[in-house]
Amino acid sequence: MQLVEAVSAAFAPDGQLSWAQAHFQPRTGQTDMAVAVARTIAQGGALVVEAGTGIGKTFAYLVPALLSSERVLVSTATKALQDQLFTRDLPLLVQALGLPLRAALLKGRSSYLCLHRMELARQSAVLSGPGAGEASRTLAAVEQWAQGTRSGDLAEMPTLDERSPVIPLVTSTRDNCLGAQCPRVAQCHVNLARREALAADVVVINHHLFFADLGVRESGVAELLPSVRVVVFDEAHQLNEIGVQFLGRQLTTGQLLDCVRDLLATGLDKARGFVDWQGVAGALEHSTRALRQVAGGAGAGRGSKGAAGAAGTGRYRWTGGAPDGVDPVAWRMALAQLERSLQTALQAVGVVQESAPDFVRLHTRVAALLERVQQFARPCSNSAVRWMDVAGQLRMVESPLDIAQAMHS
Repeated sequence: MQLVEAVSAAFAPDGQLSWAQAHFQPRTGQTDMAVAVARTIAQGGALVVEAGTGIGKTFAYLVPALLSSERVLVSTATKALQDQLFTRDLPLLVQALGLPLRAALLKGRSSYLCLHRMELARQSAVLSGPGAGEASRTLAAVEQWAQGTRSGDLAEMPTLDERSPVIPLVTSTRDNCLGAQCPRVAQCHVNLARREALAADVVVINHHLFFADLGVRESGVAELLPSVRVVVFDEAHQLNEIGVQFLGRQLTTGQLLDCVRDLLATGLDKARGFVDWQGVAGALEHSTRALRQVAGGAGAGRGSKGAAGAAGTGRYRWTGGAPDGVDPVAWRMALAQLERSLQTALQAVGVVQESAPDFVRLHTRVAALLERVQQFARPCSNSAVRWMDVAGQLRMVESPLDIAQAMHS
């Protein structure tokens, strides 16, 4: 048990941690946890640890992971904790333990600047509508920062509001990424981050990215993360909720309105005059907002807020043809209208899809949204549960009742 002995020595009163931290004091709970982690890494299997505040659980799992000589994946619950782990805790321990390890930070693609989409952003209606002045200034700041950044991680811009409408304009999603067809693929920040992760000894991710990778692997398309034997989940109690979200299917009005925006911007930029892009995008936007309006009637007439909160907002059960509290006839009509507008958009993009890679990807994206609308128009699977969230946007969700099998695989 060389690893267990090395870990015990590191946490001893005169161990490496005492050299790295002037005020280090051995704590029984921290050492016991570190030894348990070391034993699990050495012998294999799974370990679940519940540690109270102040125990020092981060060091308790990082030290045995670093000393194990294994390639390690560390997943955190939030991007903030992910940044803290990568910029503060890991460098300190790597130096204290004297290990020549390479660490990499990997986030979801929405955290990274997309150079191609940034170049198209000036065509967006966001820069000509209400609040256009502020959006234009934010985009200018991003463009200036883009000239000097190496990582492309938007977290490097502390003044950038995470709710800014500019962020979707300058980042990509799995739906709208052009992949190898992108004219800026050689400079892609997402690809650079993934290459660094594949070459690293320790990769710091978050739970959302872990399940995004799992979903991609199950589809047989690709994989985002390196294969490893040792995985650490910090704040693992959040895994079930996040896993249910990612391993299910969802459709949001945000996704649909993003598609409206990209339809209009791409169409006017690359195929102006071939299609009535204003009409196609306008019809899709209208049907999306109509569905949101129908969903907003949920909960009307309730005597109290109950589980759904204020009338028209909250989470609603969906066991029949429509979510609880929603007029089923109006709901079916709104879904049918949305389906027709997506079919029209699909046909429009199909006319020009050979003219640019942007349209090829947009065609796939509209087709996927159409399939999703058709799915939610059908009854829910017996192995899943369905519900509707209504807040600033409408979100329809169908999630598996059990994610255990996916986690075991």
